[in-house]
Amino acid sequence: MGETLSILRPEVERPRDRAGDDRAGDDRAADAAGDRPRGGALSRTLRVLGRTARFAGRTLRGEWYGIVVDPLRELRRRGPAALLLALVACLGVIFFHALAQHPAGATAVRALGGVHGDLPLWLALLRTPVSLYVPALDLPVWAGITQLFLAFALAELALGRRRTLLVAYGSTLAGTLSVRVMLAMGPDRWGLGLPPEVGQVLDTGPSAAVVGLFTYLSVVRRAPIVFTLTGGSMVLESIARPNLAGREHLIAVAAAVVMGLLHERARLRRRVLSLSFGPPTG
Repeated sequence: MGETLSILRPEVERPRDRAGDDRAGDDRAADAAGDRPRGGALSRTLRVLGRTARFAGRTLRGEWYGIVVDPLRELRRRGPAALLLALVACLGVIFFHALAQHPAGATAVRALGGVHGDLPLWLALLRTPVSLYVPALDLPVWAGITQLFLAFALAELALGRRRTLLVAYGSTLAGTLSVRVMLAMGPDRWGLGLPPEVGQVLDTGPSAAVVGLFTYLSVVRRAPIVFTLTGGSMVLESIARPNLAGREHLIAVAAAVVMGLLHERARLRRRVLSLSFGPPTG
């Protein structure tokens, strides 16, 4: 009998051992559950960072191909003749800059392409095309020529000559006409009006066209990073140096955005019409 009990005792005690093991397992599960929120928050943060990095990578890749790679392919296909507008713009800026280094030349440059707010409207409109080639005398001309060449070259390759000229001239003209409106409003009216003495300040020259072309390209090529860099730099410029050029640059950005959105709307409308009235298939 004693042997029987001694043989059964381990079997009797096993449920208690299993219960202890279950309690130990529950303790380990509770510890793991206590750590799970911290690990879960970290994993969620890593997933968000990963998605953000992948989105930024896709965006940068799309902008690189849309604004740089595609125009370079077009340049390889068409040859150096595709850069005619960019070359003419740079040569024009160099010519007028060299001419303005002499007193008589500076007078001629101002008479041909100097646009300011108190000019008669007809004369301002007549000088505005030439003002695209008249650099600002207080800015380094070679840095401006580099930006001018890049803006006109990329736009000419991506948009064509006619649309490049339209965007460049439209952005410059929008800034020029907006100054006349601000002068007509009077000083400090709604925070936009300008005093009469600003009417003697020359406009921005080719810089408004450069800003407009980069902004237009970022809209039609869906490049938010380029748009942020272009528009954001203009906002920072207007805050750091609240002058007439900063206001004209902001107007040029706004005009280019409007032109880009109108072009995209017309393109989508043509696409819808072509799909609706296209030839039957099948």
